[in-house]
Amino acid sequence: MAETQNNSKVKVHEVTKLTPFSSNSTTAAPFTLPLTYFDTYWFKFPPVERLFLYQITELTSDSFNSAILPKLKHALSLTLLHYTPLAGHLMWPPDAAKPAIYYFPDDGVSLTLAESNSDFALLSGSGIRDAAEFNPLVPQLSISDDKAEVIAIQITYFPNQGFSIGVSYHHSLLDGKSCTMFIKSWAYFSKQIQSSDVHNANPSLAPELTPCFDRTVIKDPDGIDMVYVKHWMDFTGSSDTRSLKVLATAVDKEGSSDFVRKTFELSGEDIKKLRDKVNKINNEAGESRQLHLSTFVLTCAHAYVCQIIAKRVEANTTVKFAVGGDCRGRLDPPIPTNYFGNCIGSVIGEAKASDMIRDDGVAVVAEKLSEMIKVLKGDGVQGSEDKMVKTIAMLKEKGHVMLTAGGSNRFDDYGSDFGWGRPKKVEIVSVDRTGAISLVESKDGGGGVEIGVVLKKQQMEVFAPLFVNGLEDL
Repeated sequence: MAETQNNSKVKVHEVTKLTPFSSNSTTAAPFTLPLTYFDTYWFKFPPVERLFLYQITELTSDSFNSAILPKLKHALSLTLLHYTPLAGHLMWPPDAAKPAIYYFPDDGVSLTLAESNSDFALLSGSGIRDAAEFNPLVPQLSISDDKAEVIAIQITYFPNQGFSIGVSYHHSLLDGKSCTMFIKSWAYFSKQIQSSDVHNANPSLAPELTPCFDRTVIKDPDGIDMVYVKHWMDFTGSSDTRSLKVLATAVDKEGSSDFVRKTFELSGEDIKKLRDKVNKINNEAGESRQLHLSTFVLTCAHAYVCQIIAKRVEANTTVKFAVGGDCRGRLDPPIPTNYFGNCIGSVIGEAKASDMIRDDGVAVVAEKLSEMIKVLKGDGVQGSEDKMVKTIAMLKEKGHVMLTAGGSNRFDDYGSDFGWGRPKKVEIVSVDRTGAISLVESKDGGGGVEIGVVLKKQQMEVFAPLFVNGLEDL
């Protein structure tokens, strides 16, 4: 039976379970996938929600249900045969020292099929939009004390406009790169289905899309995985220290009605101008250190300064930054680039708001982030108790502002073509409750980056001209 969500513009037609493809020769066997210290670090973090919007004008219900939806579902089933852990659950049995991913043959991924009468052009644009409009387009991940879904998917049909694919995933198994591998694999099979008959076959994936689940490549002689787990158990403050429920988010989705979302873009030329500006300021100050002025560093520096001003953060406030980076190629020895799971190193830094709102604030933040990246490339790739202590302290402490970025301009999200063209828009919906900005490569390429920002409406009215005018003044 169809049911309408809180947002009356979205109607849920069906919630079903999609299992990995099976035939006489291919059936996934039960197994357990352990968590590494890269995974247990993210054990309590809230789910990540990503949304891909595909425009197909004059797409009728009959065409969608007969030509598109069956292919998407079959391709997803084929993909899950290669990514079987996604069909399992995160569990923590009483006799287990730590949680793990458990898969049994009857397991599957929750698939929600919905329909929306929202303005697709507005949602897939870059202008100011109500943040709450996006929430019904991504599924809610089922997480209880005893069991948690790894991933959930929602396909939403927009009559005569197109469709969207919403993905919610648990951070204890996937990082952004792993999720992108999964999406690209699903898209690959979808296109294969349209070009050939693979309904009775078990097609293979390209090597770069074939996931590696070998946990032995992550060396942990000091048992940092359990150190992280114990810190989370102490942190929750719950009588059930083994509960799988995640942390409360910075912004409750039910109370986020006054938040708006807008996408900003920095072109390759904008990035170059920001780099030149930071170098000029540092040269005039007599700084001789070589800074790591990547697209990530410069984008975040510019956006973070605008955020602090727009939020009217008091000058004496401590602002904390968390920087994460892919460690697959940074470990010793490096692990496969197709390793599936978390492999993100993280570093925490800070600055005073008073330093950020100065005329040279972007250079101040860029220098801080540059130093953090250098640490990340060194000892930051290794797990340590000190890292978790700092993370827990950051989550517990009051009176500071936290600034982070989700996603990456290196994932090629706009390359996720399921056979009906590239996405019209890609969004990281979950930043509306974490306070992070989102980063996606520019749709048109050219070395640019799209920055997704969610703020209260009055804050966005300050942020938007600051962000744009700051570029014009370069």
